[in-house]
Amino acid sequence: MKRFTLIFISALAAVSLSAQETYENANIATEDLNGTARYVGMGGAMDALGADISTIGTNPAGIGLFRHSTVNLSFGFVSQQGGQSFADGNKTNMSFDQAGFVYSRRTGRSSFLNFAFNYHKSRNFDYILSAADALNGASQSKLSYLKGAEGVFGIYDNGSSYVADDNSFNQVDYLYYNALLSDKDGNFYFNNADGYMFNRANSGYIGEYDFNISGNINDRVYLGLTFGISDVNYRGYSEYTESLLGGAAGNEHIGNVTLADERRIDGTGFNVKAGIIFRPVEASPFRIGLSVATPTWYDLTTSNYTVLYNNSSVGMYEPREIGESYDFKLYTPWKFGVSLGTTFGNYLAVGAGYEYADYGSLDSRVNTGGGYDWYYDEYYESSSGDRAMNAHTENTLKGVSTFRIGAELKPDSKWAVRVGYNYVSPMYDKNGFKDGTIDSPGSYYSSSTDYTNWEATNRITCGVGYNVSNFSFDLAYQYTVQSGDFSPFLNYYASAEDGPEYDNICNAVKVDNKRHQLLLTLGYHF
Repeated sequence: MKRFTLIFISALAAVSLSAQETYENANIATEDLNGTARYVGMGGAMDALGADISTIGTNPAGIGLFRHSTVNLSFGFVSQQGGQSFADGNKTNMSFDQAGFVYSRRTGRSSFLNFAFNYHKSRNFDYILSAADALNGASQSKLSYLKGAEGVFGIYDNGSSYVADDNSFNQVDYLYYNALLSDKDGNFYFNNADGYMFNRANSGYIGEYDFNISGNINDRVYLGLTFGISDVNYRGYSEYTESLLGGAAGNEHIGNVTLADERRIDGTGFNVKAGIIFRPVEASPFRIGLSVATPTWYDLTTSNYTVLYNNSSVGMYEPREIGESYDFKLYTPWKFGVSLGTTFGNYLAVGAGYEYADYGSLDSRVNTGGGYDWYYDEYYESSSGDRAMNAHTENTLKGVSTFRIGAELKPDSKWAVRVGYNYVSPMYDKNGFKDGTIDSPGSYYSSSTDYTNWEATNRITCGVGYNVSNFSFDLAYQYTVQSGDFSPFLNYYASAEDGPEYDNICNAVKVDNKRHQLLLTLGYHF
C-alpha cells in the first residue's frame, strides 16, 4: 500500500510548534455581508456612494462623504432554513450586528475632516450542519488502520499490548487505533461500516472594531484610512457515528462508534484599510472608488476535547479521550476593490463594486519561540510559515471574486426603498480534501476528519428606510444561499497489488447553507 507517503515525526507533538489546518483556517478568514440595514439592503454596493458607516471596513473613503455627525445601532435575527436544532445550536438566533458613530467637522467651504468608530459582526458562525449516507464498506477505523500499515504513525509495545504512538500522528487516528483496532491481546484489525450520521453545531462570531480618519478635497476627491481590530470567538461541537459490520461473514451489525469533538478558537487580529473616491467630471455625481486592505494578522488559541465512544462488540470498550490547547498565527490575504456609483437627482442612487482576494495565499504559521526585548521592555514571539500546510492550502483554496450591485429609490424625502444582489465565487477547489497525512502540526492537532467544499454564495437583499426630523429607521432582509459537498474523511485508493478490498471510498453528500436575516438600524444625525 503506497498511497500515504508523508510520515509524521514525533517533534510535532511539541506545543510550541503549532499551526492550523486549511479548512479551519478558511472558516476564520471568510466574512459575511453585514452592517447597517441600508448597507445590507443595497447588497453592500456602497463603496463609491459612501455616506454610510459600514463603508468604513470596505472603502474607508466612504466616511469622507458625511456632512453631519451620526450615530447608528443595528440588531436583528438570523435563521437557518431547514436546520434542525442540535446540541447547543439553534437554527434561529438574535444578533447584535453593528454600533458606531461619525464625527464630521467642516474645515473649509466645501471640505470636511471626519473621524469614525464602528463595530460590526464580520462573521456569524451560527450554523448547524447535518449529513448522513451509506459507507458501503468504508469506515473511519479502516482508514486509520491503512495509515498505520503505511507507516504514517508509529506502533509500539507498551508492555501489555501494541498501541499507536500518540506523539506522532493525528488525534483522530490515535483514538480510533487504540480504541477499535487493537484489542487487549495486541491484535490489530479493522471493521467495515454500512453508514454514518454527522451533526455539527457552530456558534460564535468575529467582531470587527474599526477606527477611521477621512476627509475630502473640494468635495471632489475623498480619502480614508481605517485601522481595524478583530476579535475571534468560535465554538463548535460535532458527533460522527458509524454503524459497524462484523461477525463470521463480516456483514452483521455489531454496534456503532461515535466520535464527539468540541473545539474552540479565540484570539485577536489587526489590519489596515485604505481607500479613495473621486469624481472624474466635476459637474457629474458619478464616482469611482478604489480600496485596498492588508491581511488580518491573527494571533489565535485553539483547544479541543475529543472522545470516542465504542458501542460495538470489538476493541476496547471504555471511552477514549484526548485534548489539546495551543497557540498559532494566521495571516489572511490582501484584498483589492474597485467600485462605481452615481445619483440621479435626489431620488435614485445606484452602486456596483468588485473585490478580489486570493485565499490560496492564506499563511498558516508555526510559532517558533520568543524572547524579551530589554530595550523596549516587551515580550515578542517569532513564527514561520508552515510550508507543508501552506502548500496544501494553495492547492485547495483559490482566488475569490465578490460582485455587488444595489439601488436606492426615494419616492419622497422621508421614505427609501432598496434592493441589492451580492455574489461570491467559490473559494474551494472542487477536488480539494482535508489531508491528515500532511507533515504539519496542523494535521497532528486536528481532531476531526470531515470537510466541505463549499460552492458560490448568492445573496439577495432588500430594505426600506424612513427619516423623520434627525432620526432614521432602516429595515433590511437578506437571503443567503450556498451549497457544498460534504465528506466525512478523505478517500483511500489501494494499489493494484493490494486489491480493491483495501479501498476506502466515501461519496460526497450535498449539503446547503440557506440563511434568512432580518436587520434593523436606528440612527440619529446632528
